[in-house]
Amino acid sequence: MVQQTLILIKPDGLKKSLTGNILSRLSETKLEIAAAKVVKVSRKLAEEHYSELKDKPFFEDLLKYIQGEFHGRRKVIAMVYHGEDAIKKVRQLAGATNPEEADPTSIRGSYGRITTSGVYENAIHASSSEKDAEREIKLWFKPEEIIFHIYPVKEVTRHNVKELDWE
Repeated sequence: MVQQTLILIKPDGLKKSLTGNILSRLSETKLEIAAAKVVKVSRKLAEEHYSELKDKPFFEDLLKYIQGEFHGRRKVIAMVYHGEDAIKKVRQLAGATNPEEADPTSIRGSYGRITTSGVYENAIHASSSEKDAEREIKLWFKPEEIIFHIYPVKEVTRHNVKELDWE
């Protein structure tokens, strides 16, 4: 089944200069990159991305982590990968969320760690389901930032300027 998935190289991955290593590993999946950009993560974006975890005691640390407050890298690399079984392939390559439980050959197993305060530094985010992928991709990207329409779009006019928006 053809799918798309959101992948984020998180601030700890950027600080450790792992971008090239992670992209090389992702190329093993034979998936197509449909979009990529560097993003300064706002608090609003962080809260929306992790909205399902808002009641967890570690929510504030999670927001600080994805915003780069722990690493002095206030950015992430956001990408959309597209292709056959994209979610399964990328999640398998990424490994378990907890770096200590991740396969040592996975990205998180190779590069992740748990800080003394209990924050998982796992270098990469990968969508967990088709529903999550759609929500996350629409949150991180505008339709015109993706090289082809992976979801239905509509043309809207804002301030007398026509642009594409998610339906």
